[in-house]
Amino acid sequence: MVDLVKVAYGRTGTSKTTNAMGMRPMQARVYEARGAQFILLKAPPAAGKSRALMFLGLDKLENQGVRKVIVAVPETSIGASFRSTDLTSHGFFRDWHVEPRWNLCVSGAEEGSKSQKVKAFQEFMASDDEVIVCTHATFRFAYDAIEAATGAEAFDDCLIAIDEFHHVSAGDDNRLGEILRRLLVREKAHVVAMTGSYFRGDSIPVLRPEDEAKFRSITYSYYEQLDGYEHLKSLGISYSFYRGKYISAIPDVLDSDLKTIVHIPHRGSAEAYGEKNDEVGRIIDAIGEHVGRDEETGFDLVRRKSDGRILKVADLVNDNEERGGVKAALTREITGPDGRRDDAADRDKVDIIIALGMAKEGFDWPWCEHALTIGYRSSLTEIVQIIGRATRDATGKAHAQFTNLIAEPGVETTVVADAVNDMLKAISGALLMEQVLQPNFRFYRREDGDIREPIEVDDTGTVHIGIKGLMEPPTDRSKAICENDMQDLMAKACQAMDRRTVGDDIAPEVATQMVLTDIIEKSYENLSADETEAIRQDLAARMNIANLARREAEREQEQAKAGGEDTEEDEIESAPDGMNLINLVKKFINVRELDIDLIDGINPFREGFDVASKALDTPLLKQIQSAMVAQRIQMTEDEARTLWPRIKRFREAEGREPNPHAADPLEKRMAEALAYIRSKKAERLRSAAAE
Repeated sequence: MVDLVKVAYGRTGTSKTTNAMGMRPMQARVYEARGAQFILLKAPPAAGKSRALMFLGLDKLENQGVRKVIVAVPETSIGASFRSTDLTSHGFFRDWHVEPRWNLCVSGAEEGSKSQKVKAFQEFMASDDEVIVCTHATFRFAYDAIEAATGAEAFDDCLIAIDEFHHVSAGDDNRLGEILRRLLVREKAHVVAMTGSYFRGDSIPVLRPEDEAKFRSITYSYYEQLDGYEHLKSLGISYSFYRGKYISAIPDVLDSDLKTIVHIPHRGSAEAYGEKNDEVGRIIDAIGEHVGRDEETGFDLVRRKSDGRILKVADLVNDNEERGGVKAALTREITGPDGRRDDAADRDKVDIIIALGMAKEGFDWPWCEHALTIGYRSSLTEIVQIIGRATRDATGKAHAQFTNLIAEPGVETTVVADAVNDMLKAISGALLMEQVLQPNFRFYRREDGDIREPIEVDDTGTVHIGIKGLMEPPTDRSKAICENDMQDLMAKACQAMDRRTVGDDIAPEVATQMVLTDIIEKSYENLSADETEAIRQDLAARMNIANLARREAEREQEQAKAGGEDTEEDEIESAPDGMNLINLVKKFINVRELDIDLIDGINPFREGFDVASKALDTPLLKQIQSAMVAQRIQMTEDEARTLWPRIKRFREAEGREPNPHAADPLEKRMAEALAYIRSKKAERLRSAAAE
């Protein structure tokens, strides 16, 4: 097992402190923007988005002429986050109150049919009550019914709050996105969009650029959240491999001493080998002996093989009538006589949760220490959401772990090829999470004689880094993209990870210049060449800053070993010398000035692949590399143009042209590019002669 990402945090406690109105830092940041009509909030799990909406909604009801607040969540289990909440005892001017009949996600209401819920929604709109909580689906159907009956003006002066906003899409077939666009065009309603992962698992954007421009964007980073915790100190993201059926590896990767959520494979995936309930039974058998079921909670009771301890296992896969009771027991917090959570009793309530499609978005189990996911997840949004289940802060919880258990490739060529593609998807998820878990970076052009420190951290925790030769954004639009959209662009870049980006014969410039430029041009219309290049350089710097620091740390370790000095035996990706990733970056920049050529000389995709390769044995790695060679892409004009400066440098340094039969795959690729360039030049000369 190898940690592709391991990040340590400072445990400053700041993200859990509250101001005089009972607001955490993120919530206060949102409240400062309460005057905006359209607000887009990007914040990680457990940051307090639901309560931020409460503060915001109550102010709009009290002071901004809003008549009603409509909260839409993707599934009923998340509706509990928006139940009635005491805010006045913590300093706010009003409590958040939801009449039980208007919380269409609570037990009982969730059993109603679609028509019953739509009818209840219509009754709410006709009432004097102010707040309703429902699912995305209920809101869609109710909007259609009300618009058909009375017109869209029924939603004027209402606040529409959409939780897990990445479910919205700019695609024409996304009904929620279409409704949102109508509300934005009409400009009579208020909208609050909330998400922990502002990107989708496909290539379709969440919002169209012209729609997104209407929103006041507020970002609270994973780093701000986790660094400000009291207890959680570190997070690791690892991958483990199995042969045959995944159940054979469960005893090795499932530590039953850790509070764990296990997500079994999607149905229809290569990893799913049987009926879903049978797979759950086999996982339980791997843990121990099933000895009964708790009548009050519905949890399975399992006697552990090692010491006979009885573990409580919540089965959310079985969709029988008992699952509602299991869900209710999981969300029910155990409190003491003072009304506060009894940490010891609440932690002891359940040991392991096994799920399929549930326990991802909005599922709050603060004691979760390990998220074990079986099978590849091509959706980066799903990966972020699953990891978020383990990143809650809780007493006695110092480390959180995400493990993806995936199959090793078989010997058949097609299986190997598929496994290569799946592995690249998995690595791309780790690359994205490394970016998400870092602090916010701001890059500026560093000139000769600049007296500023090359790296500085301001009061907000933003890290400012100077880079020689960096092209700064030339327009307000390109500057806004660099400041607000980088996480989305990084997600798109990671999703573009394929044979084109990680092969031995791929020059770093192909990844950092050609691939990233292509992503930016497809994401934004009508950018000038200078705007595109400035955004590309910023994106490349963000993706490579950690890789550069790791390389420097690895070089220092090798030098120390060669000199006989004592070194810690930590792996590079686990922050050598006891430093976390951010300290590595700071140390690297303090000993070496950055320039854009250095950044473009590192392939971030290849770096991630090399780290993941440490988990593979040599024969398997050779199989994968052979499959990657077999998937060789054809030469394109863009790649040849990108390689041309490298070809010229090679000829000057070696005194010869690249050899198409060289052992070095990159030299072979340069030779192919040179042949392509000459062929195209000959074609143009023939065409000119024929005219």
